[in-house]
Amino acid sequence: MAESAVGFLLQRLAPVFENKVKLFTGVQAEVIYLKGQLELIRAFLRVADALEESDEELKVWVKQVRDVVHEAEDLLDELELVQVHNLTNGFSIYLRIRNMKARYRIAHDLKSINSRLKAISSSRKRFLSKLDSSSVASSSINTGNAWHDQRGDALLLDNTDLVGIDRPKKQVIGWLINGCPGRKVISVTGMGGIGKTTLVKKVYDDPDVKKHFKACAWVTVSQSCKIEELLKDLAKKLFSEIRRPIPEGMESMCSDKLKMIIKDLLQKKRYLVVFDDVWHMYEWEAVKYALPNNNCSSRIMITTRRSDLAFTSTIESNGKVYNLQPLKQDEAWDLFCRNTFQGDSCPSYLIDICKYILRKCEGLPLAIVAISGVLATKDKRRIDEWGMICHSLGAEIQGNGKLDNFKTVLNLSFNDLPYHLKYCFLYLSVFPQDYLIQRMRLIRLWIAEGFIEAKEGKTKEDVAHDYLKELLNRNLIQVAGTTTDGRVKTLRVHDLLREIIILKSKDQNFASIVKEQSAAWPEKIRRLSVHGTLPYRQQHRSVSQLRSFLMFGVGEYVPLGKLFPSGFKLLSVLDYQDAPLKKFPLAVIDLYHLRYLSLRNTKVKTVPGHIIGKLHNLETFDLKKTSVRELPVDILKLQKLRHLLVYQLKFKGYAQFHSKDGLKAPSEIGKLKSLQKLCFVEANQDCGMIIRQLGELSQLRRLGILKLREEDGMAFCLSIERLTNLHALSVASEGESKVIDLTFLCSPPPFLQRLYLSGRLQELPSWIQSLHSLARLFLKWSCLRYDPLVYLQDLPNLAHLELLKVYDGDTLHFRSGKFKKLKVLGLDKFDGLEEVTVGKDAMNCLEKLSIGRCELLKKVPSGIENLTKLKVLEFFDMPDELMKTICPHGPGKDYCKVLHIPDVYSTYWRDGGWDVYALDTFSRDCSPRSGTLIRSHEPRIQWKV
Repeated sequence: MAESAVGFLLQRLAPVFENKVKLFTGVQAEVIYLKGQLELIRAFLRVADALEESDEELKVWVKQVRDVVHEAEDLLDELELVQVHNLTNGFSIYLRIRNMKARYRIAHDLKSINSRLKAISSSRKRFLSKLDSSSVASSSINTGNAWHDQRGDALLLDNTDLVGIDRPKKQVIGWLINGCPGRKVISVTGMGGIGKTTLVKKVYDDPDVKKHFKACAWVTVSQSCKIEELLKDLAKKLFSEIRRPIPEGMESMCSDKLKMIIKDLLQKKRYLVVFDDVWHMYEWEAVKYALPNNNCSSRIMITTRRSDLAFTSTIESNGKVYNLQPLKQDEAWDLFCRNTFQGDSCPSYLIDICKYILRKCEGLPLAIVAISGVLATKDKRRIDEWGMICHSLGAEIQGNGKLDNFKTVLNLSFNDLPYHLKYCFLYLSVFPQDYLIQRMRLIRLWIAEGFIEAKEGKTKEDVAHDYLKELLNRNLIQVAGTTTDGRVKTLRVHDLLREIIILKSKDQNFASIVKEQSAAWPEKIRRLSVHGTLPYRQQHRSVSQLRSFLMFGVGEYVPLGKLFPSGFKLLSVLDYQDAPLKKFPLAVIDLYHLRYLSLRNTKVKTVPGHIIGKLHNLETFDLKKTSVRELPVDILKLQKLRHLLVYQLKFKGYAQFHSKDGLKAPSEIGKLKSLQKLCFVEANQDCGMIIRQLGELSQLRRLGILKLREEDGMAFCLSIERLTNLHALSVASEGESKVIDLTFLCSPPPFLQRLYLSGRLQELPSWIQSLHSLARLFLKWSCLRYDPLVYLQDLPNLAHLELLKVYDGDTLHFRSGKFKKLKVLGLDKFDGLEEVTVGKDAMNCLEKLSIGRCELLKKVPSGIENLTKLKVLEFFDMPDELMKTICPHGPGKDYCKVLHIPDVYSTYWRDGGWDVYALDTFSRDCSPRSGTLIRSHEPRIQWKV
């Protein structure tokens, strides 16, 4: 982690050496020296970071580096503040003298830091003897001893020690034995500790597998493996397997010679080779050409924590990837009780405690075995000891030697991360347990924290998405929810992995998590995340280094000035989301470095112009679900603003379903050149001036416009043509009966993926048919005179289509072979619709179909039985005549047509919400309204850009 801190500071120093930051006399030389020392230390840290856990002296040295780097980072930010004040204070003698004193102090402190850094750098020579090649290899083995020994134990497990393995074992054996004669690669992937090695070993040892292959070899790959050693190990095992002597001189052979020997040996044999625990793509690339494609039905198996490596390695051979899943609840309970109570049942008075602990394991076999091993030593009569583990599992992981192997397994994944991902991963510690993390919120926070390096040709958001994808590929984050067009929506972290992240975050002084007022704070706080209660009793503690302040579930609001009276001038992230905040926080006026300000879901009503205009570095301003209805003109001063989120949903009644309230923005909005997201602003102001200004926002990716007037259609289209980076567009007219005219758009944004149009359309814009990237299309109030499906059916990537009061005709026909990618379809308020027909092979990927408020539609869609992938069929506010046709208790002439659909619902709007009845709960008189209510919920679909 010290390497991450050094890399981060070097990144911060880059603008200084690109002449973007002017330095005061006496500071320039110190900054140059600082950069040189950091570069010398950085290479050494790459090894030291990995070994510090096994060497206390080295750990102290690494901590000293990290502390000095943090202080240097603070000084650079203070230096920037002084420069800004010097430029803005005019001829104020007092302020100029104060700034001059600050400059001298910073220069002196920077010189002191360089002296300490020089001493620290010199002392690293004492550790060089520990870090030569042989010692590094030895230390790597020592630090991984518990891990490797325990993995060896996993290879020796009897079938009686295993649960949940039969199904995946049968699947993988089928892939090995069956299939084409060409060489195939089969990969098993999943997070550390999920049982990949155990599964593949049981497959490898199966008698049917041994009988099928003539030569078998198992090779364990380590994080620090050398390719020559890997090839030698493989060659020795293969020669031993076929009982042939090992060639002379093998120990001194180069990798090319070793590959030739292995290839010649296997050329005419049906072989099976397992590479267990592959970490990097180059390892696979280095050995794959030694394994011939001999058309003998040979197979290669790979276990890896990296999903991208698993998929890439199988592509060339059209192989298979098995994504190993956590144990099911009953399997996890079986394994837990077997190890905790040695075959006996769990005492009734411990069941609740044990189930709570088991939930934390989330089906991860290694975690279950490790924690049950700890519990097995506890006195079953001491309920308090068992309960203590529930409340302090993180401390138990840190201090209990029985959990060292589990901790080592997960730490291996962390240690393998490149330095630029370590900060991003540790940042997950600030979120509470079981918290669903919004993808874009996380990305904006990463950017505000400065974790994202700029890359040529990409925005920081693009780079952050790449970082997130890499963490997902490494199975360090789990996808909790996706949108209908396949984008990741929410994320979460495995509970026990989160505990380890928190321990590491605390150890590295990366972030402080406060859950109660009595919690002890570290001496120097850089990031503070408060869960539940504001810690105002510790207001004497200095927070001058505080960079980020986030709140989750806080019940009362305490002003920042009262909370931190000593000041927090370096703050860059202030997240008030869901806090009981009623007024705009005045304390932010002095936060020059503030990049992220979220007031989402608070009761704030106004934004003071004289305050917001001073936040020159603000990049994200989140006002979603607040009562703010107008932005001050001073917001135009924020030239670095990238995300302006300013709307709230309206659910005051059924008629406003899918509606949003926006706000009034300054008419010269085009001055905000850096904006990437602008949702939602009202267009019917200043004679449409804001519409013409939109064309100046060349970086815009998401745009939401409300109250667009018909006469502004041409100007709006001209502006949209200039927004070539636009990915999502939402446009609403001034009302249901008002027209939006988008026919003037000749060249639509080439990357448009999501389009939402609310208002009457004289005709469906012809350019929609050219949107080959379009994945979501929502049309509302269009009132077209012709069937729009003809113009939409060939969109190659359309996955979600919602049509609300779009067409006046009596028939909708989904033609054969059309809508090939469609997964979700919604039809609402088609007043004249009498029939829906689905042709053969139409919508063959459809998973959800919703039909509502079509009063003349008295039967289910013709051909619905052909929608074999349909999982959910929902009718809302539909005539009883239609519902009776599929009622299982009545005439039910169409009941057989929907039997293949797992979930069929009848939904009704009542008292501001939806009442939902399942098909099999309809009453005997075939009236769904008198059936069994299975749930009541808010409207399901939201128009989101």
